[in-house]
Amino acid sequence: MRNEEMLLIPGPTPVVDSIYDAMASETRGHTDPRFVAIYKNAIEQTRKLFKTDGEVFVVAGSGTIAMEMALVNTVAAGEKILVVSQGYFGDRFIKLGQAFGIEVDVLQSEWGKQVLPEEVEAKLAEGHYKAVTITHADTSTGVAADLEALVPIVKKHGALVILDGVCATAAMEEDMSKIYGHPDYKIDVILTGSQKAIGVPPGLAIVAFNKTALAARAQIERVPAYYCDIYNWIPIMNDPSKYFATPPVNLIYAYNEGMRLVHTEGLPTRIERHKSFGKAVRAALSEYDMKAIADENVAASTLSCILYPEGVNDAEFRATLGKKGVIVAGSLAHLAEKAFRIGHMGNTTEEMLEKAIELIGDTLNEIGHSVDVAKAVERFKQEIQVVV
Repeated sequence: MRNEEMLLIPGPTPVVDSIYDAMASETRGHTDPRFVAIYKNAIEQTRKLFKTDGEVFVVAGSGTIAMEMALVNTVAAGEKILVVSQGYFGDRFIKLGQAFGIEVDVLQSEWGKQVLPEEVEAKLAEGHYKAVTITHADTSTGVAADLEALVPIVKKHGALVILDGVCATAAMEEDMSKIYGHPDYKIDVILTGSQKAIGVPPGLAIVAFNKTALAARAQIERVPAYYCDIYNWIPIMNDPSKYFATPPVNLIYAYNEGMRLVHTEGLPTRIERHKSFGKAVRAALSEYDMKAIADENVAASTLSCILYPEGVNDAEFRATLGKKGVIVAGSLAHLAEKAFRIGHMGNTTEEMLEKAIELIGDTLNEIGHSVDVAKAVERFKQEIQVVV
């Protein structure tokens, strides 16, 4: 990669040369047949990624646009949703729902923990909910949702499953054809962005709806949106030569290459690679007395939120590490200055992460917190099991 730094934050993530090269291709008109063919292929590769029987949408926007598109096209004003929140980004659905007149109930876990399935079961038994939102991997905590437990509960109670895959898609299993115990128990909507495990620069909102979710849209007479109304986008997704809003031509080039790389590696291999990266990074950092707030049995494959040992100054640590070419993120809310977040997803490699472990140790030694760098690097090597 020609990147000058290792961008190991929870997104954006490192971009490989072939994606940069694709993005730097000549900008063509959005109705040019050459661009239309690329856009159409990107859409088809997205459909393959999610295995949906419905529609997929690849449009200009951030993950927040994807969240809005997922919600306003399935839940009408006055209807209720249950937000299953395991961190800061799960909570974002609260204000989003309220902005559109949707009634919102919330189940919030302690940061670093999962919302328990029995809590979801009890809450859904209290009244009718149109949908339940679940953050697959919360970017603030590094906690992964237990879809095997949650999806059957939600579907049993007749609600839609809306899955926020922003920090999980293309790294953790998100199969909309998968049956969770009953033929009708499937994920209904998945939303994501381009800049995390997919490994493409920021700027694309990506959403997939199954037929059940599309039927929910059909029941809504008018959604309180224009750009986010999927009825304005379905004709374009089926025939990209049509026009609704100008697509980000060069980002589509980049995304098309990103999808090629995802499918070339293969999703099963990619999922296992991310599992091994997450486990190895957390194990190695534990040698520095750095502990992930999420226990290993609930930890996401894509990022980790790591508590500092006593006496380590957040700003000094991250600034010193940054001078060595490794960029990690601060933590959020009550964990600010007490922890940092490290991404290990997308186009990151074993070699990059091993080097990052070494430089994190060097940084700790430099700022006066003595650690054994060689031991941590060796632990990383022992733990990692990359599937080739």
